[in-house]
Amino acid sequence: MLVLAFEAFSFFEEVSIVDFFTDSQWTPLFSDKHFGIAPLLVGTLLTSGIALVVALPFGLLIAIYLTEFASPRLRSILKPMLEILAGIPTVVFGYFALVFVTPILQMLIPSLEPFNALSPGLVMGLMILPMVASLSEDALYTVPRSLRDAAYALGATRLQMVFSVLVPAAMGGVTASFILAMSRAIGETMIVAIAAGQQPVLTGNPLSPVETMTAFIVQVSLGDTPHGTLEYKTIFAVAAALFLMTLFLNNISLRIRERFERAYV
Repeated sequence: MLVLAFEAFSFFEEVSIVDFFTDSQWTPLFSDKHFGIAPLLVGTLLTSGIALVVALPFGLLIAIYLTEFASPRLRSILKPMLEILAGIPTVVFGYFALVFVTPILQMLIPSLEPFNALSPGLVMGLMILPMVASLSEDALYTVPRSLRDAAYALGATRLQMVFSVLVPAAMGGVTASFILAMSRAIGETMIVAIAAGQQPVLTGNPLSPVETMTAFIVQVSLGDTPHGTLEYKTIFAVAAALFLMTLFLNNISLRIRERFERAYV
């Protein structure tokens, strides 16, 4: 932590923090140097946004199914499968996105480039799916049985009870799971480093290659950049920005979780 703060401060002694957040180009390794983090930030949010579109609804639906609809036997099968999925190394997900998902998507979308934001985003969504499902399931289990019984007493069907009573009552824990999943997606490294490309272009097109904050850190950390140079210090500036983003999201998730737990104590 101290090393990160010291190196980031050293970087901002040479580069204006205003340019860091307002410049639209990121070319610290080129002769014409620009230090605008916007392309990396947009690439990170683009891939993470695609992942969340996949993981959040399907993770919540899986949690609802496991909680209210699955038989004990089926649940005993599905839960370990989710845990196995969560234990797969991210480098495997990265090559899965590159050599399997991208060719399939190219057959459906001919304009899709070999390196793009869409493929790693989808696979990243698959990776964080168990986190959303598990945490959402825990939140749904904490809802008092009396609320379910009251809904049934008023004539609600099981689906009506789930979406009108159960999910709203557990929304604090579900929201916390969503924010933690977002934090995990933003901090993902290997999937985007392998399949998203390393082109820091300011674009919102998921069919084009992008570079994320974590992928840039990997690129510079490979050893080709001399230690102690301004180019080398960029990894600490990017890492500090990434740290603050994930810290902010984790604190929000913790506060929501605590408020949710106090509501039912």
